[in-house]
Amino acid sequence: MKRIATFIVTLLALVWSGPAFAAVTMHFHSFNGSVLFGRYPHTFIVLEGTLGSGKVVNENYGFTAKKVSPAILNGPVVHDILVEKPKYIKKTNRHFSVRLTDAQYERVKAEVSKWRNAPGKYYDLDTRNCIHFVGAMAQIAGLKVNYPDNMLRRPKKWLNHVTGLNPALRAKAIK
Repeated sequence: MKRIATFIVTLLALVWSGPAFAAVTMHFHSFNGSVLFGRYPHTFIVLEGTLGSGKVVNENYGFTAKKVSPAILNGPVVHDILVEKPKYIKKTNRHFSVRLTDAQYERVKAEVSKWRNAPGKYYDLDTRNCIHFVGAMAQIAGLKVNYPDNMLRRPKKWLNHVTGLNPALRAKAIK
């Protein structure tokens, strides 16, 4: 009888200590897209989980031009932070995921705000696009990142490259 009571007390302690199991996971996604039809290739992050405070997190962020036009080819344009609908996320490639501490989550949120609130024309196809945004988030999570010129407009290829730079992820490239 004493064993059963000890088991029940232990079980209740585990159930009530929810924040001890809290964690937010950052997932890295790409969308194949098409330059000619529909949406352009894109990369973004998804944040899911629970913070130590008990707050549930279910967010996603991507960086994009506010308006898609030929002006994108000529230099910086007005930027936007894009939040995807769940049905769209299901159609994308999830490359890998990393667990964040609460402090890293707060740094990610601050970085998103920094990119969202940057003054003027901040989106540049070659120097500040969705890949650079996701790369900044990856660096907060402690991942190694670089930006080869031949991948700056190829989000899936770039995330596969980041996968290769970080073997500890134990992720596989997406074909």
